[in-house]
Amino acid sequence: MEASFLAAVQVSILAMAVIFTVLVVLIFTIKLLVKLIPYVAPPQAPARHKTATSASGDQDEHVAAITATLAMHLGKSPDQFRIVNISN
Repeated sequence: MEASFLAAVQVSILAMAVIFTVLVVLIFTIKLLVKLIPYVAPPQAPARHKTATSASGDQDEHVAAITATLAMHLGKSPDQFRIVNISN
């Protein structure tokens, strides 16, 4: 029984040593890659221009359609909830 217990302890210590060795290698590899290939933020997209009249009319129609669909699906009156914001 002592030999099997000693062998189990040795295998456990060997497994832990291998795991930590691999982790240390990964840490240094990542640090090296960060130094060699630094992160560059992507350029910001230009702001989109909206026309107030067409966007407002289209949005009102979309809100009405979504409200009616939700009311029918939930079995409630459209007056019981309100859609505040819709974004793309």
